[in-house]
Amino acid sequence: MLQVGIVGLGFMGMIHYLTYKRLPGVRVAAICEVNERRLAGDWTDIKGNFGPPGEQMDLSDVATFTSLEEMLASTELDFVDVTLPPAMHADATIKALAAGRHVFCEKPMALTLAECERMSAAAAAADRRLYIGHVLPYFPEYAWALEAARSGRYGKLLGGAFRRVISDPAWLTNYWQADNVGGPLFDLHIHDAHFIRLLFGMPRAVVSRGRVKNGLPEFWHSLMAYDGGELLVEATSGTIAQQGRSFNHGFEIHFEQATLLFEFAVIGDEGRYLCPPTVLAADGTATVVDTGDGDPLNAFAAELASVVDCISANRASDVLDAALAEDAIRLCQMQHKSVIAALGRT
Repeated sequence: MLQVGIVGLGFMGMIHYLTYKRLPGVRVAAICEVNERRLAGDWTDIKGNFGPPGEQMDLSDVATFTSLEEMLASTELDFVDVTLPPAMHADATIKALAAGRHVFCEKPMALTLAECERMSAAAAAADRRLYIGHVLPYFPEYAWALEAARSGRYGKLLGGAFRRVISDPAWLTNYWQADNVGGPLFDLHIHDAHFIRLLFGMPRAVVSRGRVKNGLPEFWHSLMAYDGGELLVEATSGTIAQQGRSFNHGFEIHFEQATLLFEFAVIGDEGRYLCPPTVLAADGTATVVDTGDGDPLNAFAAELASVVDCISANRASDVLDAALAEDAIRLCQMQHKSVIAALGRT
């Protein structure tokens, strides 16, 4: 039975805690959180855009700490799950690795490449595993697309278009601070940046155009260039001010012999497919594919089950790899630089 300690008890920390409770082979042995009310089990103020609301929790079987150093010194943990704000990922991860623990850190890996490099160097120095929580490939529609690409059943990839747009999350504090959350580029588009890197590799260059808010890209479109010129990849992401459509994501992925389509949105209070997962085949047919119920909690369960399996076997993950996550940060920085340069700003 693996013992995990969770560091940071916000919405994502709650989702991870609830998910571990569902998984065999792992137990939440410790939680580190500076908010003592939450540490005592009162999670009623925790909220997010999916999953259950926070409630009163019984943490009597969990060791609780307000200090990461104390948690690492006082408990026998197999790995540490870091769900702190992005600006705190690097320091917490490095401390846990130095204490001999494997680490699963939520996305984004960090807010700068320098911090990412420090984290990877710390994992190598400690001979510990470092996994980064990019959950998107575990969502059924994206898992379907990834499997299709890896299987080669539709021939080689030609490119794709990716979309991820939300209404401005005014309820999130520090969202538009570059040194805390990083805005929609690092909080939102990072999902597609990672998935694009996973499918197509790292582009040679990026051209992005958009508008900014507080010096951060607010809404933008990016065209990515690859060596050889055969791949055509584009992405649209960001926030809009109107709250009527709180979430929208999807893709159109081109293969030699088929095109995969998918788009989902939450309009008003209703989530629905604008285009269900569909295969456009060479024979002119359009076939809808059943990829499951799409419950986000199932995606997190699949992701964390993969982490547990990898740690148990002491092996790397081809999806949660830190080098891929670092490239996703690099790709976001390329887009940020292009948007700002086009507006004549520094």
